[in-house]
Amino acid sequence: MDKLLIEGGVPLQGEAAISGAKNAALPLLCAALLTAEPLHLSNVPHLNDVSTMLRLLAKMGMDVTLDEKSGIALCASRLDRPEAPYDLVKTMRASILTLGPLVARTGQARVSLPGGCAIGARPVDIHIRGLQAMGAEIHVEHGYIHATAKRLHGAKIFCDLVTVTGTENLMMAAALADGITVIENAAREPEVIDLANCLNAMGARVSGAGGDIVTIEGVERLHGARHRIMPDRIETGTFLVAAAATGGRVRLNGTTGAILDAVIEKLREAGAEIRLFDDAIEISAEAPLKAVGLRTAPYPAFPTDMQAQFMAMNCVAEGTAVITETIFENRFMHAQELLRLGADIEINGNTAVVKGVPQLDGATVMATDLRASASLVIAGLVARGETLIDRIYHLDRGYEHIEEKLSQLGARIRRVH
Repeated sequence: MDKLLIEGGVPLQGEAAISGAKNAALPLLCAALLTAEPLHLSNVPHLNDVSTMLRLLAKMGMDVTLDEKSGIALCASRLDRPEAPYDLVKTMRASILTLGPLVARTGQARVSLPGGCAIGARPVDIHIRGLQAMGAEIHVEHGYIHATAKRLHGAKIFCDLVTVTGTENLMMAAALADGITVIENAAREPEVIDLANCLNAMGARVSGAGGDIVTIEGVERLHGARHRIMPDRIETGTFLVAAAATGGRVRLNGTTGAILDAVIEKLREAGAEIRLFDDAIEISAEAPLKAVGLRTAPYPAFPTDMQAQFMAMNCVAEGTAVITETIFENRFMHAQELLRLGADIEINGNTAVVKGVPQLDGATVMATDLRASASLVIAGLVARGETLIDRIYHLDRGYEHIEEKLSQLGARIRRVH
């Protein structure tokens, strides 16, 4: 099992390229199920979750062609097995995104209840209730969701919880439904907008994406298209925090600050200097950082996927920060590992109180989920001596060649096989 070995204490300097967004790529791959014509996607990140999704789609009968420039052509002219089996689904929650497109296109689907990071309960009942409102017959048995429908019809769907995958799943299903579907209390994330843009390029009629009400006018069929996947805002934020925590100066190319307002605001509050360009972000943090409190909430508020990284930064900032996690109930598991490095953190329910310390010391730590892994990398870059991070397969699910990119910025980091 691979590990990361980091010798900390080096400010990050230089330039790095940001990859395409994992959380945009996965629903976009599933969108190819909606048409018999090829969907060409560019800026596709090379990640374990993407590879798993491609294996899953190929098992359903989709033709998948990769090129050398982070591009993929997907053609679902034949779908002879509309099923997402447990052996592929157990490591990746996003596999639930095949449910809506399969039912809409083929009239049937058998999808295993998903797995993924153990950061809390993420029920799929909104996906199921939404499809049922659109006319699908659904039952769950032996760990599988079984869904059938002759033709989905438009419906008014209210999401009692804001859910990104739920919004995306219902958007894709509604694209081929008969009539108009209105999704209320929809997720507003940029990845939802990216999916809507791709669907519209395929001939769908989606409006309102990025707001809390999304309207989809169903069409008879969708056609092929070309689409470039948006930059990964969480990878962008992670590298910005790593640069700030180490007191570095970094330019990130192929990304934009327009998708990171809450994160950039908090970094500036901490004392970092940030310059925004059309296709790049520059950060400098040569003065000591100040601790910043935060509260996670659905977009456009502060993202839960950046909470762990900011906790690591606050460990070495001046002052005390209060971090409140409102999205997932088990998302402070990284705190225990940060304590092994010498951090001063107290957890009380969904609140963490982080008191900055002058220095972290390297130690062996274990990653518990994707973003926790990123927080340990940041802490390791700051800590004195060597930090060894175990179970980094979590990290490989969401960050493309992270050790190579950090090495380009001067970090002393290497993968240990």
